[in-house]
Amino acid sequence: MRRLIGILLLILVVGVSVWAVRLLWLAGTFRSIEPHFAGECHLVGGPIGPEDITIHPRTGVAYVSASDRRAIQTGRPVPGAIWAYDLNAPQPVPVNLTPNADARFQPHGISIWAGADGRDALFVVNHPVNGDTSAAHSIEIFDFTENGIVHRATLTDPLLVMPNDLVAVGLDRFYVTNTHSNPPGRMQTVETYLQMKGAQVLFYGPGGFRAAIRELVLPNGINVSPDGRTLYVASTTGRALRVYDRDPGSEALAFRREVPLGSGPDNIEVDENGNLWIGAHPKLLRIEAHRDDARTLSPSQVLRVTPDGAVDEIYLDDGNQISGSSVAAVRGRRLLIGEIFDDGFLDCTMAAE
Repeated sequence: MRRLIGILLLILVVGVSVWAVRLLWLAGTFRSIEPHFAGECHLVGGPIGPEDITIHPRTGVAYVSASDRRAIQTGRPVPGAIWAYDLNAPQPVPVNLTPNADARFQPHGISIWAGADGRDALFVVNHPVNGDTSAAHSIEIFDFTENGIVHRATLTDPLLVMPNDLVAVGLDRFYVTNTHSNPPGRMQTVETYLQMKGAQVLFYGPGGFRAAIRELVLPNGINVSPDGRTLYVASTTGRALRVYDRDPGSEALAFRREVPLGSGPDNIEVDENGNLWIGAHPKLLRIEAHRDDARTLSPSQVLRVTPDGAVDEIYLDDGNQISGSSVAAVRGRRLLIGEIFDDGFLDCTMAAE
């Protein structure tokens, strides 16, 4: 009996050790970081925690979603904000478009709908602050005006378990990712580290919210192709990009393929040529360490993925220039790189190819 128990314990120890090594490998723990970028960058201060950035396709104005997550973590939340950054200006500076917001406004993923009729809207994932049990995750919708943005609607639903990013496909239609099937707590942690399936992409349109894609592993960033016929979903712990055929009329989705990225993808932006630009985390476990201590750096990476699935690493940094990159937005040769926790984002000019 003792021999059997010993064998079982040995099997358990070996199994846990194999799982731990696999987890560390998938998280990029053993990866060496050799910084590179063909271009020049400077840090633009002001927005703290500029986690998502998107550029209006007609005006060239970038919109930045910022939330001071460390302040929330310490129980002293401050208002988040949506910032505008005009890439047409000779020396652009961030402008806070929501100066009257209170601490209940903690924006996360954002998306712009630029209508052919000139009606444009900004969609924002918003989170309740820690300890506020009465508030729910919400989607905030703003309409663009000549003077900025005006709030139009607040949408909530029990299906919004852990919303992260969204993409608008109409003036009142969008897809939104739920990174987990469980709310914050022990089961969400288990879901993350065991790479359990169960998370969803939701669709909102006539009739409200519904599940559009099920059984995903930590879906994070989301976007669509310029013609709206392809939907892209980033799987962070799955280290891959999932590609779906989309029927804009019926909103029917069909899985097409998965593109391995070898890194933890965060948000997805799409340029005018249909190329995807992804802020990624080459060392995933460093993100939490950086959250808890700003002195612990988290490497940053920008990947470009062509519509046919070719992957190029455009930017790589050890965390000294920018730590914990979460988004890369491009217009021409301008590249904006956002981060999750710190003050400011990078404004880069890429070298001509």
